[in-house]
Amino acid sequence: MKYKSPDNQGDILPNLLGLTSIEKINESEFEGFLRAEIYFTENLNRQTKFNKTYILKIHKMALSHLYSFAGKLRDVNMSKGGFPFASAKFLPETMLTFENEILSALPNKYENREQLIRDIAIVHGELLFIHPFREGNGRTARLLANLMSRKAGYEGLMFEKVGKKEFENYVFAVQRCASKEYDKMIEFINSIFPG
Repeated sequence: MKYKSPDNQGDILPNLLGLTSIEKINESEFEGFLRAEIYFTENLNRQTKFNKTYILKIHKMALSHLYSFAGKLRDVNMSKGGFPFASAKFLPETMLTFENEILSALPNKYENREQLIRDIAIVHGELLFIHPFREGNGRTARLLANLMSRKAGYEGLMFEKVGKKEFENYVFAVQRCASKEYDKMIEFINSIFPG
């Protein structure tokens, strides 16, 4: 489903490589996120702190070869399927609240798998609801979820298991996070958690 934004730029955003084919753009974005996943996984350790700066770095590393807005909060309002994301005007404050209330409370070590799944679900759902970037929000949130899982000693999540029906549940779970109702997102993350 396509995003709706005031600039209505369509499916092809202006890019630094001058790509005009959606297939080439998708390929370039995929390669960028793959590079970022490898880099951040290799540099992950017990002291890694997941915060606003870390999320911006993920996005910048993944997409700076393609977009001038990589690693920067979006400056346009966006919606998808009639569902509005956080207002661009308030994104700096929204991300600071997200960092202070959720990210800073994450423990360095987890006592059990259930608490890790709960925290991944909350971080993932909130980040998707905020939708801080012009493009690449879902992939940034999925990469962060994988890194949270790996930091705790597990493999990355099995997002590849998500089919059409599961995706509908996933979208519903994100929308519930807007009201701080995380039960559906916890169920979803649990269903794709490794092992």
